[in-house]
Amino acid sequence: MRPSEWGLLCLLSLLWGGSFFFSKITLSELPPLTVVLARVGIAAVALWAYLRLRSIAAPTSANLWLAFLGMGLLNSLVPFTLIFWGQTFIGSGLASILNATTPVFSILVAHFLAQDEKLTVAKVTGIALGIAGVAVLLGGQAAGAAGGALWGILACLGAALSYGFANTYGRRFKRMGIDPAVSAFGQIAGTTIMALPLVLLIDQPWRLAVPGIAVLGALISLALLSTALAYIIFFRLIATAGATNTSLVTLLIPVSAILLGAAFLGEQLSTPQLGGMVLIGLGLLALDGRIFGQR
Repeated sequence: MRPSEWGLLCLLSLLWGGSFFFSKITLSELPPLTVVLARVGIAAVALWAYLRLRSIAAPTSANLWLAFLGMGLLNSLVPFTLIFWGQTFIGSGLASILNATTPVFSILVAHFLAQDEKLTVAKVTGIALGIAGVAVLLGGQAAGAAGGALWGILACLGAALSYGFANTYGRRFKRMGIDPAVSAFGQIAGTTIMALPLVLLIDQPWRLAVPGIAVLGALISLALLSTALAYIIFFRLIATAGATNTSLVTLLIPVSAILLGAAFLGEQLSTPQLGGMVLIGLGLLALDGRIFGQR
């Protein structure tokens, strides 16, 4: 990847790393599906306004909207719901670490479904190093989990699998020549359409108490920063760097989450966390081909 793509990847990891923090706050007062709908609904309005500001026409093709619905299902509705539900049982840090298994699923899915992204020595080595780093970051948390925590862990792994399919599915938007902002709007708008009836049926939001200022602030940040802006960057990376390279963001998200906690919540970096981040960094270099002298 070019330096500019690495920069966007790091920014995306910061935005999505923050999403675990923001969502944990919102889940203290709101149920998971309602948080999903609020996240994508606010983001859809923001992205529509962005398209209008740039004088970009909203998509009208029925086939394109079907593709957006498919992407919204795999890349937003299913994983958001599973992660938010999982976070009612486990902490946001553990959820972000489990989310880092996405590249494993992405590479396996791409290997079987995409013609131009096959397994190589560099990819296998990089993924092995990355997952070793995730295991070090995870430490003994999963081993000590029981009861509801196990369901939370499985839910987050299910979300990672869904993201793996989404990364390969999203390649079609590159072939269509769709502007990244249009792809982001279409996916988020499609997710909103699918989430609305589920929330009305299951959560019945009119029965919920009005959330506090902190929750509303976290929800707006989750929608505008960790969703609207993040997905514009995500689709641009899909188009320029490829599905597998883009999936590397989930190896960086735990690092972002840990650093955000240290910077704003007074959390201390432990030796296993530092070791895990080093292994993840080596895994990224292996996947990029640099430590094999391929670039």
